[in-house]
Amino acid sequence: MTTHSLPASLAEIVDDFQALTEPERLQLLLEFSRELPELPDRLKDHPELLEQVVECQSPLFLTIETEKHDAGSAGAIRLYFKAPPEAPTTRGFAGVLHEGLDGLSAAEILAVPDDMPELLGLTRAITPLRMRGMTAMLGRIKRKVAASSRLHS
Repeated sequence: MTTHSLPASLAEIVDDFQALTEPERLQLLLEFSRELPELPDRLKDHPELLEQVVECQSPLFLTIETEKHDAGSAGAIRLYFKAPPEAPTTRGFAGVLHEGLDGLSAAEILAVPDDMPELLGLTRAITPLRMRGMTAMLGRIKRKVAASSRLHS
């Protein structure tokens, strides 16, 4: 599988991972974990607005918001994640998805292949359970985007 089917921002991240050795890939994942943005205040005080991805071993919560264009049509999708600092793998993958998908259109996000986490080349370095959590995170985002798209169409 190639990165051609990915949005440019995500393809660039996948290319970065694929260019590294396995130990370096884990280091890059840690960098993404440190770069995951904090929740905005309006979400920090309202945990009920976030949905837990129960497949993740660590407590990970996420939500999406759709920006509106002037004409009222749906615009860019914004992603928000909450993951504890002591869960660097989960935070790292949330960081990858945030950097790779935040600000894209619903169609671009929905077109990302479900097995995209495998492209990062971490399957030997990370347990299958954690890989399932990563895949579940992407799946949850896509389901929320699809539901949101139906509401706005």
